[in-house]
This record gives sequence, structure tokens and C-alpha cells, in this order.
Amino acid sequence: MSTALSEQELLRRESLNQLRELGINPYPADEYKVTAFAQDIADNFGRFPDNYKKVTLAGRIMIRRIMGNASFAELQDSSGRIQIYLKRDDICPGEDKTLYNTVFKKLMDIGDYIGVKGFVFLTQTGEISVHVQELVLLSKALKPLPIVRRDEEGNIHDAFTDPEMRYRQRYVDLTVNPEFKQIFVNRSKVISSMRDYFNKQGWFEVETPILQPVHGGAAARPFVTHHNTLDMPLYLRIANELYLKRLIVAGFDGVYEFGKMFRNEGMDRTHNPEFSAMEIYIAYKDYIWMMAMVEQCLEIVARAVHGIPVVQVGANEINFAGPYEKLSMYDSIQKYTGVDVSTMDEAALRRTCSELGIEVDDTMGKGKLIDEIFSAKVEANLIQPTYITDYPIEMTPLAKKHRTKDGLVERFELFINGKEIANAYSELNDPIDQRERLEEQLVLAGRGDHEAMAMDEDFLRALEYGMPPTSGLGIGIDRLVMLMTNQVTIQEVLFFPQMRPEKKAKVGTADDFINIGVPAEWVPVLNKMGFNSVEELKSANPNKVFNDLGGMRKKLKLDLVMPVKEIVMAWFE
Repeated sequence: MSTALSEQELLRRESLNQLRELGINPYPADEYKVTAFAQDIADNFGRFPDNYKKVTLAGRIMIRRIMGNASFAELQDSSGRIQIYLKRDDICPGEDKTLYNTVFKKLMDIGDYIGVKGFVFLTQTGEISVHVQELVLLSKALKPLPIVRRDEEGNIHDAFTDPEMRYRQRYVDLTVNPEFKQIFVNRSKVISSMRDYFNKQGWFEVETPILQPVHGGAAARPFVTHHNTLDMPLYLRIANELYLKRLIVAGFDGVYEFGKMFRNEGMDRTHNPEFSAMEIYIAYKDYIWMMAMVEQCLEIVARAVHGIPVVQVGANEINFAGPYEKLSMYDSIQKYTGVDVSTMDEAALRRTCSELGIEVDDTMGKGKLIDEIFSAKVEANLIQPTYITDYPIEMTPLAKKHRTKDGLVERFELFINGKEIANAYSELNDPIDQRERLEEQLVLAGRGDHEAMAMDEDFLRALEYGMPPTSGLGIGIDRLVMLMTNQVTIQEVLFFPQMRPEKKAKVGTADDFINIGVPAEWVPVLNKMGFNSVEELKSANPNKVFNDLGGMRKKLKLDLVMPVKEIVMAWFE
């Protein structure tokens, strides 16, 4: 389905052709050596003016104020914005003034990338600016940017705020809403501070397969694909746990990986089918040691992003400095529901779910039922960092049995602001016990549980060669970044979140317009005004359309008879 170009897009393509006719390459390949950035100039010019007598900057034109033989504009680079001052005779010292009179004033647009050379000065109003002595076009923008205006008080008008448009066109979002870049700067700080902490402990960063023959390491529904040469199904990994444990078997004392995981599940404010996680496994440690490590690590992360361990998240101040509160799974359910589920069988748990108004289905075993109660009645209450410990064995096939409590495993999950952030075990290294647990998962899969784990014979073989006592941890990076940047949706911390297919605007035919009374010669004019279908036209304001038709007739110097207002009004009936 073709999409008609708007008037602005047509005009920019005309400018593109005129630039080429003038011998100007609108997309040059040459390196452009930048020597200064907007924010650096803003921060340091007042103290060190002599450092900015000769600067070269590059970026987008964001605002233009043309005033005859001199003009002001705003240039936006990766660090921020700075005003530039262009004088015709400075950038065109010879007799040929085409670069200023034609190229800059008529053929360049907001959104174009340019390079400028000149010197920094203060205007009469005290604004730091670059006096341009050389100007070059680096890239011609063929689509107009949304116009986001900021007044003298810094208030934003006509903001580009539609979430679907922002997430789908992140390249536009971060151009016109550069303040959101800080979210992703802080995301980088979260990851780099964790990596730096791990490396200082001597732990080894590794990479493990994303395409796996067996999906394992978590309870989740996988994406499945097919390898043609091997003629076998492969799965996008739901976790990297089992491969990292193989490396502990191989003799590494500590391994970790930052990577993408993929789960074929629902999407909401905290779930994306593709997400980032960090998993780490340390030999000769247990889940009690891991709690202390997590507290130290997350305090370091908070300080790296904010300078202090206390982070504002919505209405709550979250303190990432330890020690964190600890509650067992059973105790947390009893605390927030008044119900002791520790001795209940599956039938009793189903009755309890019914009494608490929690929907369940026949595929759920004992572990899933307990998890449903916990999710529905406990999670939202866990605002400050809280470890939920000692899970029922049915919920955790990969964790070691509790050393003192029958029927439980040595596991914790860390909850902050009502959401799970981390999951850790004393890892199960008994190969016979592990096989029995995975066989129980196969029974659940047979009952229709799509999230049940699969049998991984190679992993079991690795355990039979011997794995030392080990503690493992997984942290959801996206959710951690949400906390550290005070965001309520995962889409805000992902550059390119998963989206539904984009709905293409319907493009009507000339006959569609003629059938509602539009004269054939005026159909192209309506298209230039952005009306590509009758539906789009009818959704507009009739009076404005009538006035704009007159404006277009004058602007394009059309030799057409202007339709009377009554005729135009009839198009909207």
C-alpha cells in the first residue's frame, strides 16, 4: 500500500533536487572532525573563553530565525543545544552569496544535519553562541520533525507525547525530547557499575548460546524456530542458567553474563517478550552469602546513578543500603492474608485460592497455586527491598533442598516497590535429585503447563561429572533500570520495545474524493494538505479546510476556480 507524501515532504524533495543541481552533495561521505560540543561550551566558556576561539560542531538545526543578511539558529548535538549566529558575508566572503541566500535560507530545513566552524561569543543579551564562519550540509532530512516549542520559562508546548509514537519512532522521540536520553545514560551506568563490581571480585564475564536445543533454566514459555540444515527445532533462550552452571562444572569459580532473554508470554507495563537479564554463579557460596553480595552490589549501582543509596520511585523513597528485610514465602502469605498454606495439599490450596478470589486452572500444580496466592496478595506490599526466602520445593526445580526445613528449597527472590528484581538459589548439584525434579516438570507439561521445564540430558550429564557447591543469581536489568530512573513502564527504559504491527493509513483514490463532490482538479491539492483518504478529510474541521484551500491556491499559484464555501461544507455531510 503506497503512502502519499505530505506537502512538507514534497517541498523537501524539491530542495534536495535543487541542492544537487547546485553541485552540493546532501549526503557527503567525508569525515567531519568535531572539536567541541554544546554542553561543554555551555559549562566552560565562562571560565575558559580562550579555549573556544576556534570550534567545529555538528548537529541538527532545531530552530531558525532568519533576519535578512544575518540569522540565528539552534544546533542540537549529542550533548544538548547551542545557539549559532550566521552572517551572510562571513560564510560567503566572496561575491557568490548562494550558500547563505539560497542554501541556508531556502533549501535547508529544521532537522537537517549541518557542520559549522567558528568562534564562541556572548550576544548582547548574554547568550553563549557560536559565530559561524564556515557552514556545510551533512545530511538532508526529508521528513519534518514534530515541532516542540519551549518558552522562556522552559515550559514545553505541543510536546511529542503519544506513547505509541514515541516508542515506535524512538529516533524522533529522543531528537525532540532529548531529556529522555538521561534514562538510557543511567541504564548504561547500571550495567557498567555492576560489571565493574563483578570484575573487581575476579569473576569472569562469558557468553552462552541464545539458540538452544532445550529450553531450560526458568519456568516460561519459549519461542521456537527450526534450523534447516540440522533439521531440528531450536529455542530462543528463556534463561542462560544451565549453560553457566556447565562452566562452573568446567572449573570456573565465578561466571556472569549480561544478555537478552526471550519469553513467549504476555506484554504489559513490566513485561516485554525480549528483555535483558544478568545471571551470575559463584562456586563454594550459598544463598545466604548471595543476599549480602546483592545488597552491596545494588548500593553501588544506586550510588553510581544518583550519588546516594536512596532513590525516589513514585511516592516512595527506596533505600538500597542493606540490610534488607527477610520473610519466608509461607510467613509472607500468612502476614498479608492470615492464611497458613505451609501444610496444605493441592486440593486445599485450590479451595484457598477460591476463597481469596484468585483465578486458577487445572494445569496448575501445588507450586503454581502457592505462587498465584503470593503474586495476588503479597507482592504489592513489598515496597522496601525485601527478600522472600525458603520456597516450596514444587516451585523451584533447580534449587537445593533446604538444609533444615523439609519440603523447602534454599531460594530467595528480591522484591522492591512491589516487583521481583532478583532471584537466587543455593544451586542443586545432586544429579539424581535434579533428574527427579525435571521428571516432575515433565508431568506438569503433560497436564498442559506450557511453562514447565524440559528435560536437559546434557545438563544432567554435566552434573554427574560433579559441580561444586554454588550460589546463582539472576537480576532483571530492565526492571532494575525502571527503579533507578523512576519509570513505571518497561517501554520507557527500552530503546525499541516490542510493538504491535503499525497500522498503515488508508490511501484513497481520486474517485473516492470525486464521489463526495470534490472537483477532480482539487484532489491533488487536498493530498498536498495531508488528506490521503476521504476518512481523513471528513475528520477535519470543515471551516479550516475551506480556509486552507484558499491559502494553498495562493501559495502554489494555482489557476483554479476556488469552490464556494457551501460546496466545501457539502463534502463533510
